[in-house]
Amino acid sequence: MITSNQNSKVKFVRALLGRSKERREAGAFVVEGVRLVEEALKGGWQFDLVLFDETLSERGKELLKKISRERIDVEEVSTSVMNSVSETESPQGILAVVPYLHLPIPQSPNFILIPDQIRDPGNLGTLLRSAAAAGVQAVLIPPETTDAFAPKVLRSGMGAHFRLSIHSMSWEEIEEFVKLTDLQVLIADMDGRSCWDMNLRQPLALVIGSEADGASEPAQRLASGKISIPMAGEVESLNAGVAGSVLMFEVMRQRGGK
Repeated sequence: MITSNQNSKVKFVRALLGRSKERREAGAFVVEGVRLVEEALKGGWQFDLVLFDETLSERGKELLKKISRERIDVEEVSTSVMNSVSETESPQGILAVVPYLHLPIPQSPNFILIPDQIRDPGNLGTLLRSAAAAGVQAVLIPPETTDAFAPKVLRSGMGAHFRLSIHSMSWEEIEEFVKLTDLQVLIADMDGRSCWDMNLRQPLALVIGSEADGASEPAQRLASGKISIPMAGEVESLNAGVAGSVLMFEVMRQRGGK
C-alpha cells in the first residue's frame, strides 16, 4: 500500500491533475470516480495506472476486478493519500491515469463543434456532453480554449470524452480542415439569423464563443454566417454551455434525430 504523498506515482498523478503542460508532455490525463473510470473502460480506453483506497464502493470493487484482469498497474493507497491527490470534495476511492486516444474524425464530416475561447471548465464540459448526445462527429479545440482534459472539464463532460473525437488545433489547421471538408462555418451570435429560419441540414461547423468576448477574430474571418437563438422577454444571452447545447440539438432536430 502507498502511504506517502512523496511516492513517485502519487506525485505523477498530482502533476497530471494540476497542469495541462504535464498532461501534454506525458500524453495522459487522470479520470476520477467510479462512473468516469467505467466510461473509459467501456469506451475501450487503456489505463497506465489505477489508484484505489478502502473507501471504494461495491460497484467500484466490481469495476476494479475487471481492471485487474488486464495488465494494468493497480495500487492501493491510504485514504489520506487519496484525499490529498483528489480533485473532488468527496473522493470515490478510485482514479486512473489514461493515455490520450484521439478518436478519428470521419472522412466526410457534416457536424463539427468549435468551442472558441471557452475558458470556463463547466461550460466546456457541458458543450462536450451535449455534443456527444447531439451527434457531433468531432470537436476542434482552438488556442485560448481551456484544456478539454482538465479535471473539471472531464467531470462536467460525464464520459463524453470517451465517445467524442476531440482534437486541439491551431486556427491555420482548422481553416485547412474546414476547406478540405467543405463545411459551412456558423458562429453563435445574438445578432445572427434565427436558428429556426436556417437550413442546418447542410454540412457545418458550429462555433460557440465565450460569453465575455464572443468569437475570436480568426473564427470571424472563417465564418460564412451567424446564428442566434430566439428568446422571449428581455433576456440578452445564454451562457455558452446552454446556448451551444440548444443550437446543437436544433441541428439534430432538423436532421431528423438520430
